[in-house]
Amino acid sequence: MDEFIDTISRFPTVVFTAALAVVLVFWVLVLIGVTDADSFEADADLGGLGLGGVPVTVAVSVYVTTGWLASLTGGVLVGRTDTTGVAHAALVLLVLAAALLAAWGLTRLLLRPLRTLFPDEPGPSRLDFVGSTCTIRTGRVDGRFGQAEVVAEDGSTAIVQVRTSDPDPALSSGRTGLLYAYDVAGEFFWVAPFDVALDPRIRP
Repeated sequence: MDEFIDTISRFPTVVFTAALAVVLVFWVLVLIGVTDADSFEADADLGGLGLGGVPVTVAVSVYVTTGWLASLTGGVLVGRTDTTGVAHAALVLLVLAAALLAAWGLTRLLLRPLRTLFPDEPGPSRLDFVGSTCTIRTGRVDGRFGQAEVVAEDGSTAIVQVRTSDPDPALSSGRTGLLYAYDVAGEFFWVAPFDVALDPRIRP
């Protein structure tokens, strides 16, 4: 135990120990809701280093952890040698360089299976439906009631809440409507009657 504490508090492992402490504090803050895991996405891009495809915070956390383990192993081995002076300093610097390179290689390897959990494309949003046509699924649509079926770009369908300020007989079950705005507070779409014949995507 004494050897462990001595190693993590000495150069070069202490560099990774300090970084690991910051990483642990960050994830604790994420768990209690003080910050978000993707807080630094706009500030860094690790794709050029082969560490892209996952949030920056995940890549840095894995890098720091593997670097700490590598430097800890190297620090223990160096500590058990009888070298002193220049020779010892050279070994310490070698451990630091080796830990940095090993952490990079291991992080690239470990991030490969994690990339499938973080797709590049953002998930669908209700705002994506604005400008789409829909099929009314209720007998009427007014300022307080109404539902419609809308088709997403991937072919899936969703039932959404729709409203209109001026009730129109054209907005009845089975008729086509146009979702022209979304009310975030009320979580519904504003809908207007839509003539299918006017749809430019439909050719005569």
